[in-house]
Amino acid sequence: MTTCGLYVRLKAKPGKEVELESFLKAALPAAEAEKDTPVWYAVRFAPGDFAIFDAFDAEAGRQAHINGAIAAALMAKADELLAEAPKIEAWDTLAVKLPG
Repeated sequence: MTTCGLYVRLKAKPGKEVELESFLKAALPAAEAEKDTPVWYAVRFAPGDFAIFDAFDAEAGRQAHINGAIAAALMAKADELLAEAPKIEAWDTLAVKLPG
């Protein structure tokens, strides 16, 4: 069961919306390679408004993700792609409804 996660809000610089979307889509293989990241979503709310939502079975997985390849790549591109610093919110599970 997932016990914790991250919600990361991303606002694209004007004119960089397509590049940020491409970056997020390209991050999927890295997320799939993280054995301690069972849930990972990259989402768009509006043309320049994006987020990453992920969940972990334990705090160790969350910390590994924070210190992992996706975060490093995003921070390396932040000045180029983002209008403001990512808004990172850590969350802890209170209740869960799973499929099945």
